[in-house]
Amino acid sequence: MQAIRLIWDFFQFQILGMKWLNSLIGMVLSVFGLDTNGWLGGAIQFFIYDTIKIFILLSVLIFGISYIQSYFPPERSKKILGRFKGIGANTIAALLGTVTPFCSCSSIPLFIGFTSAGLPLGVTFSFLISSPMVDLGSLVLLMSIFGAPIAVAYVAIGLALAIIGGTIIEKLHMEKYVEEYISSAASVDIESPDLTRRDRLQYAKEQMLETIKKVGPYIFIGVGIGALIHNIIPENFIQTILGDDNPFSVILVTLIGVPMYADIFGTIPIAEALYAKGVGLGTVLAFMMAVTTLSLPSMIMLRKAVKPKLLALFIGICAMGIIFIGYLFNALQFFFI
Repeated sequence: MQAIRLIWDFFQFQILGMKWLNSLIGMVLSVFGLDTNGWLGGAIQFFIYDTIKIFILLSVLIFGISYIQSYFPPERSKKILGRFKGIGANTIAALLGTVTPFCSCSSIPLFIGFTSAGLPLGVTFSFLISSPMVDLGSLVLLMSIFGAPIAVAYVAIGLALAIIGGTIIEKLHMEKYVEEYISSAASVDIESPDLTRRDRLQYAKEQMLETIKKVGPYIFIGVGIGALIHNIIPENFIQTILGDDNPFSVILVTLIGVPMYADIFGTIPIAEALYAKGVGLGTVLAFMMAVTTLSLPSMIMLRKAVKPKLLALFIGICAMGIIFIGYLFNALQFFFI
């Protein structure tokens, strides 16, 4: 048992977490006269280390995920979803969202396509919630920072929120609140050509490069904010605002997250820094979920597809679910420490 534990710790901290890289960067900065224990040297070390680590992991993960995704083009995904009914369909849609490495704005065109193709509205919303919030890449990146229990818990609650949210929307029969041009669009069902292994590898490479280009700026911004929080903003200040002593911390980070726009990969460095400053686990998870699911740009795009009443219901379900999850995990966080 001890041997398994040692192997797992090596995998988590040295392979996924790349702690060796952090030590190497620290030594290099010391050679150039920077004190990594000071605020400036520490912030630079955090920025360089997290940026390199996230880009390496992201490149490998997106390549692998995109290769898997090449077997699930939109028309095939639509057929798969069409075979299931009820909560089973919501579950499959939420799981399908985990193999689509998209931010919320990128997920909305697929949501529109699925809706116009005649899939149940609740099913398409389960996909819309799950796709930006949880994916295989976020699971691995979260494991590299917070450990397996927290990473698995985040993905599990994200899937649960997607399934429950989509099911509620389905039960309320909100189809009349979809914009006319979406509900009346003709569905074009085209079979995907069979792809060779070389085609799939090329597709994976193109998706990786496109995703890196798209999310790169947000990673730099997220890591930069994380470095400021981690090394410059005093711990007492963070804990006063977002610590367990503030009963409104979960609600506050949910509201803060809405106007921000970032995908899960740009949000994780900020969450890492907040967690290191003593912010509660539930508060950190609520922040990540709010940023990735309820960002203002994605809500503006979604308004083009649905009417205000359905949009308000979607925001309300997600916000209430995120806040509930945040307080629940703050109460139970000692199980994950």
